[in-house]
Amino acid sequence: MHVVVIGAGVIGLTSAWYLAREGVQVTLVDRHADVAQETSFANGGQLSYSYVAPLADPAVLPKLPQWLLKADSPLRFRPRLDPLQWRWCLAFLRACTSLKVRQTIGEMMSLSLRSRALMDTLLDEHPFPFDLRRTGKLVAYRNASALSAARPLVEMQRTLGADQHVLDQQQCLELEPALADISDQLAGGIYTPSEATGDCRAFCEGLLARLRARDNVHCRLGVDVLAMDASGTRVNGIRTDQGLLEADAYVIATGMDSVRLARPLGLHLPLYALRGYSLTATPADDMRSPALSVTDAARKIVFAPLGNRLRIAAMVDMGVGDASIDATRIALLKRQVAETFPRLDLTAAVPWAGLRPSTASSKPIIDRAGRFQNLWLNVGHGALGFTLACASAEHLTSRMLGQSPAVEGHPFALAGA
Repeated sequence: MHVVVIGAGVIGLTSAWYLAREGVQVTLVDRHADVAQETSFANGGQLSYSYVAPLADPAVLPKLPQWLLKADSPLRFRPRLDPLQWRWCLAFLRACTSLKVRQTIGEMMSLSLRSRALMDTLLDEHPFPFDLRRTGKLVAYRNASALSAARPLVEMQRTLGADQHVLDQQQCLELEPALADISDQLAGGIYTPSEATGDCRAFCEGLLARLRARDNVHCRLGVDVLAMDASGTRVNGIRTDQGLLEADAYVIATGMDSVRLARPLGLHLPLYALRGYSLTATPADDMRSPALSVTDAARKIVFAPLGNRLRIAAMVDMGVGDASIDATRIALLKRQVAETFPRLDLTAAVPWAGLRPSTASSKPIIDRAGRFQNLWLNVGHGALGFTLACASAEHLTSRMLGQSPAVEGHPFALAGA
C-alpha cells in the first residue's frame, strides 16, 4: 500500500511515522523546503495532556462580551462577511452545553493520555533531542474565586486519569520560586506533574531524520500541492508544481490549507483559523525565569522553558486571514508578561504568529473524507497539535488499515466536528 501524506507539520510527520511503522509505503509532501514551517514552527511548546477541555464551555459565555470588546482581551474578534466564520460561531455556541463539554473532555482525555504513552514509547525506542522537560505544569491563579471555580474540573478529570493537585500560595512559590515577584497577588494554583514542554519544531526535525532513515518513506519537501484529481468516490492523484503524484490512498494533514484542498472536492471542512502569538526569549542567568511550565490563568499566557530559552505564547485573533504579526498584540503581550515576570528582558525576544486550525467543538477530525474511499483527514487540532499528534496519527493509521483503534468508538468523525 502506498500512501501520500500532505503536510510536514507535527500532525503530518507523525501520520507518516505511524503508517510507515506498519509497513506502508509513505510519500511525505510539503510546499516548504523544511518541516514545521507554519503552525508547528514556534508554538507554545506545551505537552499538556490534562488540559484538553474545549474552549466551547457554558462558563465562557458570560466572559465573551468582555473578551470581544476589550482591547487587551486574550481573545479578539473581527467580524467579517464570511459565511464560514458565522457558521463556526453558531456551532461554537451550540457546543456550549454541560453535557457536550463533559463528553468532549472524556473523548479528548482518551486521546491525550494515549498520546502521552505513545510519546514515551517513541522516545524510549528512538531518542532524539528537542528540549523536552518533564517538569509538570502549574496554572497560577490571582483570584481565589477563579481557583475555586476550577476545582470541579480537577475532580472530574481525576476520574478520567488526570493527576492534578490544588495548591495554596505558599506551595506555588515553593514549586516555582520565579513567581515571588507576584506573591502578594497569588491566590494559589493547580499543579499537574505529568505535563511537559518541548520544542515542537525540533521534534519535527528529529522525526524527519528518522523517517528519512526508513526504506519505505520518501520525503518530498518543497513540492507545492496544487489540487487533487478525483472521480466518483476515489482520488486518482494529486497535482503538484512538479507533476502528478499517484498513490493508493491520501492523507490531508496540512492545517488551514486543508480547507483549500478539500473544497473543490465538495468537502467543506468546519475549520476556522485562530491566530496565536508567541515570543521566544533567552533569559539571562540572573533573571527570574520559570523552571517549569507556568500558565497565567487570568491572562491566558503560557510560559514554557525550552533549554536555555523561554517560549511565551498567548492570545487568539479570530477573523484574520493570515499569520502576519500584529505589532500591537506583541506589545500588549510584552506588557502583560512584565506584570508576571518583571525581571524578564524581552528586548531581544523573537515574535511569531501562527494559524491554529480549529473546530468549534475543539475536537480534531480524524476520519475518512466524506464519500472518498481513499482520502483521509487528520486536521483541526487547534492549539493541541503537539499534545495530540502521536495518538491522532495512531488512530488514523488504525482506521486506514482496518485495525481496532486504541481510542474506542468514532469520536473524531468529520460529521461530529
